[in-house]
Amino acid sequence: MPSHHQRSAELSEVAGAISRALRRSDRTASVAESLTSGRIASYLGAAEAASDWFCGGVVAYTSDVKYKVLDVDQGPVITASCARQMAHGVANLMGSDLALSVTGVGGPDPVEDQPTGTVFIAVRCADSDRVEEHHFAGDVEDVLHAATLTALRMLLDDAEQHATG
Repeated sequence: MPSHHQRSAELSEVAGAISRALRRSDRTASVAESLTSGRIASYLGAAEAASDWFCGGVVAYTSDVKYKVLDVDQGPVITASCARQMAHGVANLMGSDLALSVTGVGGPDPVEDQPTGTVFIAVRCADSDRVEEHHFAGDVEDVLHAATLTALRMLLDDAEQHATG
């Protein structure tokens, strides 16, 4: 298992690649996080020239914040629909070209009948959005790392598509 330092270096590397791709295309990004509680934003904000492309983020840990700040429909929040709505909500709030969102169950107990490790990640672009459902194994820290890394990689994929046309 990778050390904390190795995990952190990997996350920083992906965030750096996101920075380069977004600057090449002169695009911006924002993030809405529940499960990851600001971890993604901290890596994006620490990446090179973040002030040129990172608009900011919303940590919407409680359902009420999702509903009131991100305009998510009332109801279950560990769903693909919620992840999509969170991405749209933060894109509208921040005025960003791309938006990333994460909602899920870190553990140790299930939430909304969803087992520990269930994570929904969405990326919104001007012309499309994509939502993925993941089931990560391990303890809470393993789930949080996997969700953060997977989300950053999804954002990188979309940022690179825009950077190359």
